[in-house]
This record gives sequence, C-alpha cells and structure tokens, in this order.
Amino acid sequence: MKKMNCFWSMMLMLSACAACSTESWDEWDNGENSYNNSTTTSDDDNKPTKTTGDDVASGSSTAGDVTKFTVELNKSAISETQKVDTGDDDYIENSSFAKTITITFSKTGSATVSGDDAGIVAINGNDVVATNTTETVIKYVLTGETTDGFFKLYSSKKQAIVLNGVSITNPDGAAINNQSKKRTFIVLNDGTKNYLTDGTKYSDATDSEDMKACFFSEGQLIFSGSGYLEVDANCKAGIRSDDYVRTMPNTNIYVDASSGNGIRGNDAVIVTGGVINVNITGTADKGISTDGEVRIDGGRTTILTSGGYEYDSDDKDYSACSGIKADSIININGGELNIKSTGTGGKGLNCDDQININDGVVRIITTGKRQKDNKGSVSPKGIKANGNITFKGGQTQVRLEGSGDGTEGIESKSEIHVEAGTVESYSYDDAINSAGNLYIDGGYVYARSYNNDGIDANKNLYINGGVVIAEGGAQPECGIDAAEQYRAYVNGGTVIAVGGGMQAIDSSSKQASIALSVQMGTTIGVLDGSKAILAYTTPSQNSGTSLMISSPSFKSGSSYTVRSGCTIEGGTAFYNLKTGCTIGSGSQSVDATASTSISGSMGGPGNTPGGPGRW
Repeated sequence: MKKMNCFWSMMLMLSACAACSTESWDEWDNGENSYNNSTTTSDDDNKPTKTTGDDVASGSSTAGDVTKFTVELNKSAISETQKVDTGDDDYIENSSFAKTITITFSKTGSATVSGDDAGIVAINGNDVVATNTTETVIKYVLTGETTDGFFKLYSSKKQAIVLNGVSITNPDGAAINNQSKKRTFIVLNDGTKNYLTDGTKYSDATDSEDMKACFFSEGQLIFSGSGYLEVDANCKAGIRSDDYVRTMPNTNIYVDASSGNGIRGNDAVIVTGGVINVNITGTADKGISTDGEVRIDGGRTTILTSGGYEYDSDDKDYSACSGIKADSIININGGELNIKSTGTGGKGLNCDDQININDGVVRIITTGKRQKDNKGSVSPKGIKANGNITFKGGQTQVRLEGSGDGTEGIESKSEIHVEAGTVESYSYDDAINSAGNLYIDGGYVYARSYNNDGIDANKNLYINGGVVIAEGGAQPECGIDAAEQYRAYVNGGTVIAVGGGMQAIDSSSKQASIALSVQMGTTIGVLDGSKAILAYTTPSQNSGTSLMISSPSFKSGSSYTVRSGCTIEGGTAFYNLKTGCTIGSGSQSVDATASTSISGSMGGPGNTPGGPGRW
C-alpha cells in the first residue's frame, strides 16, 4: 500500500439504521448468473425503485462464494466424449500394432509370457525385461499381481503398454521402467483397476540408466482407456517422463507421492481429459511439474500438497510445495482444476513465465503461513507468475487462509490482464497484485483483502470494463491502489472500491465516479432521480470507510441520490453488489456529484459518531 495525500473530493457520512438489511457483506450472492434488464417505476426519490441492470460485463457472474468452497480428492469417473484427432499421433486410434505380447505376473510363482515368438521378453521370477530390436510395433499387455517384481522395456520403436488389472510392487525401484525414447501409449483397460508401487530405496538403479519415478519413461507417455490406475510412490516421483506426459479423456489416475513430485514431464504435461488426483506429502514437492508447458484442456484434476518448505542452496532461498509448477507457461483452456496446499509457503499455480486462464474452472486454497528469516523467505500464493497473468474466460476462485505479509491471492511479477470470465480472490495480503500495469477490460472481478489492498498495481491501473468489487483492509489500505508515481484510470465498467483509504482517480478517466465515507456494514442504494442504479453493502469487518463507486450510468458533473440504511429486494447479486433489485426507503438520503477525478484519501472517520459530514 502506497501513501497518498489526505483530502476529499467529497465526504458523506452515511450511518446504518434499523431499516437496513440484516444481510452481512459476504452473504449477498444469490446464485443468479446475469444482470437483470428491468426498468425503474418510481417518481418519489424516497420510494422503492428498481435498478436497470444496464451495466453488463463480458463473461459471467458466479454463484460460488470464494470464502466457502472446498477442495477434496474425488476419484469418481466423469463422462467425457473423445473426438479423435486424425492428425495427432498421440491418439492411439491412429496407430496399429503388429504383435501383442501378454505378461502375467504371479504372486506365488514366476511371471509367464504368451504371444512372444521372437524371444523379446526375458523373465527372472517376476522381474520382466522386454527388449525389442525388431521393426515390429508391439502391444504389451500386463496382468496379474506381484509384490516383488517390475516391468522394464527397451525399444527403438513406439509401443503400447496395456494395464489389464495388474498390480506391481517393486521394493527395490520402479514398478515400470520404460527406457524407450519413443512414444509409449499406456492403455488402462476398461473396467480394470491397476496398482503400481515402488520401494523406499532404488537399489535396482544403475549409473547408466535413469530411474526417476515409480512409473518412469525416457519417452512420451500418453494415457488412455477408461480403467483406473493408482500409483503409490515412496521414494521418487509418481509418474515421470523425460519427454512429456499426456492424459486422454476417460482415464482415471491417482498418484500418492510421499517423497517426490506427483506427475512430471520434462517437456510438458498435457491434460486433454480424464480424472487426475494427486496427493503430495513430501517437502517442497510439486503435484504436477515441468520445465516446459502445463496445459489443461479438459477433465477434472485435483491436487493436494501438504509438505513443508526447505532451503534451496542453489537459489539461496527457501522453496515450498506447489500444486502446479511450470518453468515455461501454464495454459488452462477448459476442464476443472482444484488445488489445496496446506504447508508453509505453499502455492497453487506457480510459473516462471506466463499463466493464461482461457476457460474452465479453477479453485485454489492455501492455508500455510509465510516463512522468513535472515536466509530468505517463502510466502503462500494462490496464483503466482514471473510473467504476465491473463484471464480470458472461465471461473477462477482463490482463497488464502494463512496470514502474514506476502500471503497474496494472485500475484504477477509483470502485468495482469482480465479480459473476461470471473476472477475471485480472498487473502490476508493483496488479493490481486501486479508488479507492472494491471488491466481490467471485462468479466467479473471480486478482490477481498482483509489486511491490505484489494487490487494493487505497482504501476498504472486501468479499469476499462467489467464488474469490479475491490475490498481492502483498514486504514491506510485501499480497495484499488496504484503506485505513487503512477495513476489509476476508470474508463468503464461498474466499479466498487472500499477500504481504509482511497486511491486518487486520474482526471483523464473517461467514466465518472463518486466518493463517499460510510460505516462498515452499511447498505446503500444509488439512484439517478427515480431510476435506481445499484445497491451495495460494505464489509462488516476488517475494512475501512472510504468508498468509491463508478458506473457507466454516471455523467461527470451530474448529481445522484445516495440512500443509506435501505432495504434491498430481488435483483441479481455478485457478492455484495446488486443490480436489477428494488431499493427501499433509507434512513438518510443525500446528493453526490460524479466526477472523472477523485482525490486520494487515507480514510474518513466513518465509525466515529458525530464525525465530519454526519447529519
């Protein structure tokens, strides 16, 4: 929060009264999904009137409450329709296999093999090694159960591994170790349950070969089929490819990793569809990680991390868990993503470059606190990127339940762009923070910080459209905030900003605003003569008394009626803002003049009876 000059463009004291609605600030969401296009019908300035609902944002409002949603593992299957892309070699339907070899593991004896007329498979107890030096494209079917064995594969050709009700435990290393650098299809046979478990040590590992996971592959891993796969990783990662990992629709995968990442693809992790559940308990480990791109196009992905933090001697700083960590880019284009991190400094989405949320549903909870000492610090974040963060659609909900400086909901070390969709963030520190410029061009934005700014741009802040509710903490924190040497501009949209202080709005803004001083927990209605514009209830605690409202209905220099302590009936709610509603008579009513220029303030004495501007 940056300090500002302390004076008002307008000061109004609006007190609550017995006629005020009893609904609290966080109980306003009524589940409606759009603004109501209705008209007002009152001629008397103090009679009930109805808002017009003219201020419609691109995107859609949400029926969810960011303070209440939960995140839990959910292994239930979902119904997905898969359309095969005939030009994409990752679809197994585009491949053919000349030979099928079936390997049956045995809990009491030795594994057996059928369909192998070329001596490709070597068996030693339940240690199975397949070496394909031919030009034949082979499908390997694994079935049966072993508590002391593995499947290892060498091949210069692509292949498929079909898991057909198999259970493999290797106490000395990986359960499946694919040394082939070619594309490998992993088919979970319909209706089957499959289990892979590694040991707490990897004594099977050699210096000449990698063995980095319970299910490890040098080449691409593409999962398909509607069966179930459970991976219990005790030493390293659950599933890892030194190329990329991809899941197709209808797959169902659960990874429980106690000492490594859940799913890692060095080049990429792509969720085209399927149900993915990942539970991470190791220190500073990641649910899904890559040096390249994480792309989520469909399905339902749920990630829990509960591990602690550690000191990274290479980076000379602390490191903590992340639900998803990408060095290059995170693209979310559809599906459902749920992340919960409970460890100190834990993060939801964490990217060294850009994060783009284009569609789908994203829900993130962190509960950890900040760790800081003379060696460094690590802070919880819901969504963090060193590059730009862009929202183009979908619904994003972020809630941080831990406390401490740096405990921020959405943070970019560059710029933030909100173009459409719904973005909801609730945190102790800034709810939405950008090191560079911050742009809101459309959509619905709810940003609530109970100890700092709702929306904080460390350069310029541009609000050009959409519906924006920004609620900051007590004095001197603001609802919206731009850096001292920069400016805040309101050029469009419906904007509510409340906090202990008020950010100045630059006079070159294209849309007018009004500034008020109100009590916490106060319901107000704003009208243009007999035409109601909107109603809003300020936070009842951990906030301030400085309120700014901007609406496309406002014209600079025009006067608008503000009612305090009024009842609100009907209409459509986005959190504590309502439109399309009936505004009842209030305890007090004053006129406020809209202006494109709003002066900054450190907050008014809205909680002090008899303060300035009170009548």
